[in-house]
Amino acid sequence: MRIHLVDGTYELFRAYYGAPPAKSPDGREVGATRGLLRSLAALARSEPATHVGVAFDHVIESFRNDLYPGYKTGAGLDPDLLGQFELAERAAVALGFVVWPMVEFEADDALATAAARCGADPSVEQVVIASPDKDLAQCVCAARVVCLDRLRKKTLDEPGVIAKFGVPPVSIPDWLALVGDSADGYPGLPRWGARSASAVLARWGHIDRIPDRARDWDVPVRGAEALAASLREGREESRLFLTLATLRTDVPLRERLDDLRWRGPRRDELRRLCAEIGDDGFPASL
Repeated sequence: MRIHLVDGTYELFRAYYGAPPAKSPDGREVGATRGLLRSLAALARSEPATHVGVAFDHVIESFRNDLYPGYKTGAGLDPDLLGQFELAERAAVALGFVVWPMVEFEADDALATAAARCGADPSVEQVVIASPDKDLAQCVCAARVVCLDRLRKKTLDEPGVIAKFGVPPVSIPDWLALVGDSADGYPGLPRWGARSASAVLARWGHIDRIPDRARDWDVPVRGAEALAASLREGREESRLFLTLATLRTDVPLRERLDDLRWRGPRRDELRRLCAEIGDDGFPASL
């Protein structure tokens, strides 16, 4: 069996910026929810999907905000988008999918936990994480756990991660800690860029194994002295960024593998939701 794990927050953002706006009968903006319904239904039809879990950031903040004040928040998000988070979760439930609304953890942590669990089950042929988020590349394992960019129709297996980032999946958190992640709100270390991080981590794998002095580096890296100095001075900060970048695999998800089996939409619930958002024609097309 193939397990599909969907980044619902990404799907909602993609629908908000890609689908036409629309108003519900009571005047709320619901265009992204309508787009999300169609996107998730297309996944169920086209794969076809037999086991599906969808994770959402029920709130944007998580435990990482307590560790680093600059970590991403919901500040600045369009109220029309924020107002559809709950609707999006209800839409996924109405479609019959298991939904994980994250509060203390992030949606990516739920996906990482589910991928680790399902990937360890011998009855599972493949786990497909439906998201282009680079954080999730750390979950990839050979061709057994892969990431799928549905928009570009590209699948990222372990050789694909190495080709894209220059390091294997296990080193992705270290790569992000050095380079930074503007989407998540942490800057990485000064002077470190994608190429230098890839070159050094391809040799040592993890930040804590990189020698303090450039003279001990046996890989050619431009500006090695400055990079080594930056790392020496920023060791503690890099460990914090590494914690922020490392996805958790211990999220307390209640569902077992068979609970993820997709048995079709909850049609009455789906009809009620579609009536609420003024999209009465949708259920007939599913």
